[in-house]
Amino acid sequence: RGKAWSMVLINVKRSYVKDFQPQNDDVRHIRVLLYGPVGAGKSSFINSVSNVLRGRMTNSALVSATTADQSFTKKYETHKIQKENRGNYYPFVFNDIMGLEDGAGRGVSTHDIKLALMGHVKEGYKFNPVSPLSAGDPFYNSSPSPDDRVHVLVCVHSANSAEMKSSVLQKMREIRESASDLGIPQLAVVTKIDEACGETDNSLKNVYKSKHLKKKVSFTLFLGIPMNCILPIKNYSKETCMNVDVDTLILSALRLIIDFGDDYADKL
Repeated sequence: RGKAWSMVLINVKRSYVKDFQPQNDDVRHIRVLLYGPVGAGKSSFINSVSNVLRGRMTNSALVSATTADQSFTKKYETHKIQKENRGNYYPFVFNDIMGLEDGAGRGVSTHDIKLALMGHVKEGYKFNPVSPLSAGDPFYNSSPSPDDRVHVLVCVHSANSAEMKSSVLQKMREIRESASDLGIPQLAVVTKIDEACGETDNSLKNVYKSKHLKKKVSFTLFLGIPMNCILPIKNYSKETCMNVDVDTLILSALRLIIDFGDDYADKL
């Protein structure tokens, strides 16, 4: 009976996402920008959302299983999720960027992320930590449309990672402050909750009871992200078939993300 009820809830949440359309007629899709440390699971989150909406395993964003200390994502790329009908896509997209790394001249430049927030970064731009994008570059978009702009900023962080370096935290805070200046809403997705805590490893239903997980997300207090905007999930990684509990958390996170982005886009 419990599983049947879980399936009912999943179908309700999935239907909401499938029927979603931006309120602003000038915005074709809600743009979600994912940022965070290397190896946090940004690309895996995109794939997991695709899995849940399509009801099967997919590979929308390439993921590396070997580069734990170096960003696998090198280019600014927009990821669309296909609907059941071929050639038809959901009215929200994800932009995955190079991971934040410790130290100057490593990982994505906060300058590039700030430009991306305003829609100045063109598709295919290759991140260069030493030489950020500037006006006049072929990949600099001098007149971004409402569609080019980021509508919601999502910090992705692993609950199973070691304590975050102060320089990475500072970069994250800079990015958040830039988004705040632009009025862009922000949330945090906390991944790998099953690896971080025995309670959640036994059952994902225990996610909101785990005191250990609450401590692991305390870094968000430094960033200023409120607790009700912190979304714990488990990405699909080792699984070969769908899982009800995984789907439930991902759909809950996705719904809040697109709702926040839609409210912002409606004001443009």
